[in-house]
Amino acid sequence: MMVSTRGRYALRIMADLAEHRGQDYVPLKTLAQRQEISEKYLESILKTLVSHRLLAGVRGPGGGYRLTREPEKYTAGEILRVAEGGLTPVACLEDGAEPCPRAAICRTVGLWRGLRDVVNRYLDSVTLADLIREDLGGDDYVI
Repeated sequence: MMVSTRGRYALRIMADLAEHRGQDYVPLKTLAQRQEISEKYLESILKTLVSHRLLAGVRGPGGGYRLTREPEKYTAGEILRVAEGGLTPVACLEDGAEPCPRAAICRTVGLWRGLRDVVNRYLDSVTLADLIREDLGGDDYVI
């Protein structure tokens, strides 16, 4: 399973806004510069996050983007599902998918269901507040 740049950038932007939530609205240009993401690509991601009410957006002078709720109320899973359009590892398990004619005899469907469940359970256990905690920087990993 691979998370696209869209999903990764959505998490980064949401974390950025959580870290800077003392400010009012943060302009697109500021977000793009801080996260080193092109404004055009970032704009399409922000549009999706706003349409799903994860962010509030205001146009014009003093406009920009901000969180619609506290960081503890967002999960990484929710953000990634919005940005990616879902996290299901195979098409046959996606919501609204046509029933697979092989489902009754498929030897792998249980594996894919299990993977989907583990991934979703884990990502739904991590909040945006967890992502911005300083002790979760990920730079102290040793093998």
